Amino acid sequence: MMVDERTVRVLRADATYVGKQGLTYALGVTAGTAESRGVCLTTATMPSGARAKAHYHEAIDTVGYIIAGESLILYGEALASAVVAAEGDYFFIPSGMPHAPLNRSGAPCTFVVAHAAGDDQEGIVMCPDLDAVPIPA
Repeated sequence: MMVDERTVRVLRADATYVGKQGLTYALGVTAGTAESRGVCLTTATMPSGARAKAHYHEAIDTVGYIIAGESLILYGEALASAVVAAEGDYFFIPSGMPHAPLNRSGAPCTFVVAHAAGDDQEGIVMCPDLDAVPIPA
């Protein structure tokens, strides 16, 4: 049997960072905090009016769960499509799919997000040309 030098870790959610997307995340489980391999898990709270910068994750799928509130997720070519994920909903964003979650609900939106990578900032490709796309009515 091969011995893995990693160990069980408990990480407190009090440390945060601002991701390339412009949202504030809890430090969470990543390759850097827990030596995870191929998966990371964190949380974020978007205040009302917050909008992530448009981006996609190259070769990395994203899944999430809305703990509280709701998020409008703009996605696809020119961010022309949109879905609402609300409290209790799961969401999936395939790798390579441009997206920009935002919160126009009037209340904070808190969500758990996992990526098929050791770090949630890995493989991010920013799409600054899509940041000016208007929010649908």
